[in-house]
Amino acid sequence: MRFLGRSRAGLRRLDGDSPLRLVLLLCSFALTGYAGVRLLSGDWFGIALWIIGAAVLHDLVLLPLYALADRAVAAVLPAPAPARGINHVRVPAFLSGLLMLVWFPLILGRQELRYEHATGLSADVFWPRWLLITAVLFGASALWLVVRVAILGWRRRPGARGA
Repeated sequence: MRFLGRSRAGLRRLDGDSPLRLVLLLCSFALTGYAGVRLLSGDWFGIALWIIGAAVLHDLVLLPLYALADRAVAAVLPAPAPARGINHVRVPAFLSGLLMLVWFPLILGRQELRYEHATGLSADVFWPRWLLITAVLFGASALWLVVRVAILGWRRRPGARGA
């Protein structure tokens, strides 16, 4: 019994948490390794090239664009606006950009024939739906900002509860 207590303490020092967490972490690494071996068994060069290209594209092209867009939004918003106010632009822009990144061949109409042959459905709905989703995201974010500002103004009002 004394050995078990010492080994658990050693595992806890190694991982910083319970031994169960360490076992689950090792199982997740094993599953990831298995999936990687299965994925790379076919066209491993093409997949590796795609992953490296995506990393380079993100780090050298998209990240500077994110930073530039963030600074532009911060410059347009008034100076005393809290940093969380910028998030009402960041979050819908990020989600809209993520949808564009995932579905851009269909949104831009580059794979219409392939999609229509594979599914039997029309691909001309992706552009208007992406625009609608983007508008709803920005509209919901603007509405949430208005609610936040109204609640903040109500709390700062003299004689309001909680002030």
